Amino acid sequence: MGRAEERRARQRGGHRAAPRRRRSTPAAATTAAAGAGRTATAAGRPAGGLIRRMFTWKRVLGTFFGTCLLAIAAFIGLYLYVDIPPGNAAAQRQSNVYKYSDGTILARSGEVNREIVDLAKVPRKVQLTFVAAENKSFYHDVGVDFRGTARGLINTVAGRGKQGGSTITQQYVKNYYLNQDQTVTRKLKELVIALKVDREKSKDDILAGYINTSYYGRNAYGIQAAAQAYFHVDAEDLKVEQGAYLAALLQAPSQYDWAVATPTGKRLVTQRWNYVLDNMVEEGWLSKSRREAMHFPQIKEPRGAPGLGGQKGYLVELANQQLEQQLMEQQGLTRSQAENAVVEKGWTITLNIDRKKQATLEKAVKTQLTARLDPRKRKVDGAVQAGAVSVDPATGRIVALYGGRDYYAHYFDNATRRDYQPASTFKPVILAAALEEDATTQDGKPITADTLYDGTSRRPVLDHGAEVGFAPPNEDDVSYDDITVQQAMNKSVNSVFAQMGVDVGMDKVMSTAGKLGMDTKGMQAVPAQTLGSMGASPLEMAGIYATFANHGHKVTPTIVKSAEQKGRSTTMPSPVGGPVISRTTADTVTSVLTGVVDDGTARRSVADNPLRDGQQVAGKTGTSDEDKSAWFTGYTPDLVTSVGLFGEDPKTKAHVSLTGATGLIPPPGRINGGGYPAQIWAAYTFGVTDRAAFHLQTRQGAAVAPTETPTRTPTPSRTPSRTPSSAPPTSPSPSRTPSGTPSRTPSRTPSQTPSQTPTTAPPTTPGGTDEPLDPKPGLGLGR
Repeated sequence: MGRAEERRARQRGGHRAAPRRRRSTPAAATTAAAGAGRTATAAGRPAGGLIRRMFTWKRVLGTFFGTCLLAIAAFIGLYLYVDIPPGNAAAQRQSNVYKYSDGTILARSGEVNREIVDLAKVPRKVQLTFVAAENKSFYHDVGVDFRGTARGLINTVAGRGKQGGSTITQQYVKNYYLNQDQTVTRKLKELVIALKVDREKSKDDILAGYINTSYYGRNAYGIQAAAQAYFHVDAEDLKVEQGAYLAALLQAPSQYDWAVATPTGKRLVTQRWNYVLDNMVEEGWLSKSRREAMHFPQIKEPRGAPGLGGQKGYLVELANQQLEQQLMEQQGLTRSQAENAVVEKGWTITLNIDRKKQATLEKAVKTQLTARLDPRKRKVDGAVQAGAVSVDPATGRIVALYGGRDYYAHYFDNATRRDYQPASTFKPVILAAALEEDATTQDGKPITADTLYDGTSRRPVLDHGAEVGFAPPNEDDVSYDDITVQQAMNKSVNSVFAQMGVDVGMDKVMSTAGKLGMDTKGMQAVPAQTLGSMGASPLEMAGIYATFANHGHKVTPTIVKSAEQKGRSTTMPSPVGGPVISRTTADTVTSVLTGVVDDGTARRSVADNPLRDGQQVAGKTGTSDEDKSAWFTGYTPDLVTSVGLFGEDPKTKAHVSLTGATGLIPPPGRINGGGYPAQIWAAYTFGVTDRAAFHLQTRQGAAVAPTETPTRTPTPSRTPSRTPSSAPPTSPSPSRTPSGTPSRTPSRTPSQTPSQTPTTAPPTTPGGTDEPLDPKPGLGLGR
């Protein structure tokens, strides 16, 4: 039998014919046995061709085509089954109801600001800005981006809802016929309806529907309402650059609203605006020369929605923002989708706002500050803006908030704005970082509340013996001898905390700030930050101090108590998280901050306030360079409140000095954190809290080891204030007579009894310093 015949016989299960018998040798027998074993093994194991027979190219190809046919059949069935529903854009607009924490009505919002305009009234090039922004192939596609839709379906199934792509037609269908739900069913319906709409309607009708139903922020639905809201003109009078801004807005209306946008938001909307116009040039819809001549348009001040006057508008806006953020995280919505899903969509939102505390806070601001302002007499009085946030540290609930004089008069929420320096209210963060990191001084000594530092004003900051190019002045350029950390906190001595920041490591200081709740993205870890020269909001600072009050457990202040829509509740995240710093660190900071109140910059307005009635208080004052902001952030065991005053030009919105406001403070009339901010805090806090005690696990700080009352030896130029206790404290006037060349070599030999007698330093130069490492021109100087 030949080899071919043998192979065929094996495939048929046959066997090779036995050879003729012949004498066998031991070697031959062994070989035969081995051969027989191989034959038996081959016959016994599963045939290697089984898998090949199961997965032949015919079967694979047949399965593939069968699956495709089933998918096509399913899509055809879906296409036949799903009809274009009646438009429901108006029906979806339902009033949102906002309630206080006790269930009583705070506000209703639901008057739809929308006016449909014919596409012919919108300038052609303005129409094209929306096409350039969202869907350059709009006039050539079939209404659907199949690749983007497939990606969106996969992301939805996988729980990554944000990614995906939609054409203008799909977005119009979603806005007008469907909703913002991130479900597979809704996406499939959107796909089918978009295909049908594209077949049955003209591109102009679709584009008109899209720009007339989209939400642009500021309670504006449609391009006509948006044109009025942002530019105070009709849609037919819009310029191309204005249209490009409105088209850019659709990606994130509130975040991109120039009047309230953060620096990041302004940067992103500017990039988006340029992207739109550049696309128009690329498509041949706009000449390059005209594009180069265009400038970012001037955005008009917003007008508040009806029924949201006073503080209501600020409360409603923050509630909407926090609910939108939660929907983005839970459902994977984009910011634009989340806003569309919240604004006027029939929500019942209960806030954590306590009616009594809210009313008391508003009254405190009025009696302690705004009643004393008269812009007709003093121009600076018109520049004074106040913001405050009050938080229960045990629960993280925002129980009261003050956003400005009136939501209609000042749309920008002063309680959440982050464009002013927190100044010395940042110093406790530096101390927390030092304690948490077990940091040491340049001499290798542990940093505690009793550690001695050189308090000389303008003393060069050292890093392992080398100057780092930063030498901040103390307030009024007052110098101190060796001074403890506790006393330096009480007096807000800049030179001490600048050196401490470098001793700890500025990267660790900023890391601690981030853990405590400050948004440190983009902030430089440089020594100038020790003076609080970054931007922060009262909301942010209240959260940081609430974390101290809650013994190191992270507190994220939350205004939304519950949110329901059509019987469905949205679960809000817990405002209180796990520990981000140790309890010992947090309690030590609290202990030290009681000294600021009892023996420091807040003593007159808080500690000596007749309403205190023995209440335990911790807190810190802050006054920024050039007196552009003044702060007091303080807390009792059960309530944390941050109060900030900001100098803002009423016309240009530029940062300006608060000096001279109210006309009640003796020259130079500087507004300190220990003045009006601390007075507002005390009038509010002592009116709504009962006496309680801090339960601290620490052996450091004024709360457990009160410091001796320092010697109050004034500089020759200081004049005792005769202002009654109800008025803000007088700011001491620095000496303007040089006392000689100051020593630039700090003393490294600590004295046993720190001197509290300030030594005169050279006169300060108005406007701060010109240090090369400053992230901003102004420094957060002062108390």
